[in-house]
Amino acid sequence: MMSSELQNLSHTITPPAMLGMLGGGQLGRFFVIAAHEMGYLVTVLDPDANSTAGKIADVHLCAAYDDAKALKTIADTCAAVTTEFENVPADTLAYLSKTLPVYPSANSVSIAQHRVSEKEFLRTHGLPVAPFVVIKTVTDLQADNTIYPAILKVARFGYDGKGQARVKNLAEATQAFADFGNEECVLEKMLKLDHEVSVVLARDANANVVTYQTVENSHLNGILDITIAPARGSDAINHAAQKLAIQVAEKLNYIGVLAVEFFVCDGELLVNEMAPRPHNSGHFSIDACVTSQFEQQVRVLTGLPLGSCRQHSPAVMVNVLGDIWFNRETNSQLAVESQQPNWSSVFAASQVKMHFYGKNAARVGRKMGHFTVLNVSRDNALKTAMQLRADLGIGVE
Repeated sequence: MMSSELQNLSHTITPPAMLGMLGGGQLGRFFVIAAHEMGYLVTVLDPDANSTAGKIADVHLCAAYDDAKALKTIADTCAAVTTEFENVPADTLAYLSKTLPVYPSANSVSIAQHRVSEKEFLRTHGLPVAPFVVIKTVTDLQADNTIYPAILKVARFGYDGKGQARVKNLAEATQAFADFGNEECVLEKMLKLDHEVSVVLARDANANVVTYQTVENSHLNGILDITIAPARGSDAINHAAQKLAIQVAEKLNYIGVLAVEFFVCDGELLVNEMAPRPHNSGHFSIDACVTSQFEQQVRVLTGLPLGSCRQHSPAVMVNVLGDIWFNRETNSQLAVESQQPNWSSVFAASQVKMHFYGKNAARVGRKMGHFTVLNVSRDNALKTAMQLRADLGIGVE
């Protein structure tokens, strides 16, 4: 045991115990699936009546994350609680942790959900990050003229490219800061990237850690587009990324599934950000690994031994966004049931696994599903993935 926080989960929670999930998106949905396969019940708290995780949960509490009645229900009926996204109020996690095991902890989530706290945490612990300046007032934009060109990012509630603006100079930064309502931001220097990688790991209450292989990511319009597993970079970089991810988890005293994203610049790793939950770039683990990231989440929460992260097949994951449902001619939002893209190529491929998220309507930029191409050859998997991606019109304007 490393601290008193690690002593909360003193016994194994066995099926058919009820587990609590805060958040009802696709990450929560995959958690529900994994938990059900292992014999557990799940209560999902999500204010969206159409929550994709809530649809398949044993109980869907359709309420705000700080709703007193809903939180009492969770406290009374669940054996342990986790979350699927970092914007759940940390106060909610702290409240539930008074009577239940809650992983990840409120402290870990509060750091990861605030870009200023996150960047300062990483820098304080000597972890490599890109040059940045904390922006609280417009005068802070003048603190370091060498930081331009840069990316201005709001401190809270920014994800998938939201709340971000590329700025070439002080004038553009000033305008972007005003557009963000003068909210607290991080101004981060833009660097020339070799590529981007990430590592998903699981760390349990006894400080045991397992990591998945380092994967390579590419983005489209600020949203993850493709993940190549394992990454094509050097073994040295890929091993170093795993070690750095473990250091992040240890410094956070983290319990749960954690994703750490990195920039690779001139052969050196810089920590970009961390996600205190399973991650889009870890979806390959559902089909390509002995234990998926979602089963790991269940295992950590219930005190079971961590599963093997061994990857039995190279894989390439492709995100499927609502763009390919979207009728650009009429600029209309489409109900998923009313019109479907042509899936024939995807379903005809014998080594492709398709996953739909059960969302009720498509929107541009909305994650509707993903598919994973498996192959004994990573290059062949990538070739097939790119062809199928083109067949679906992904990335086509």
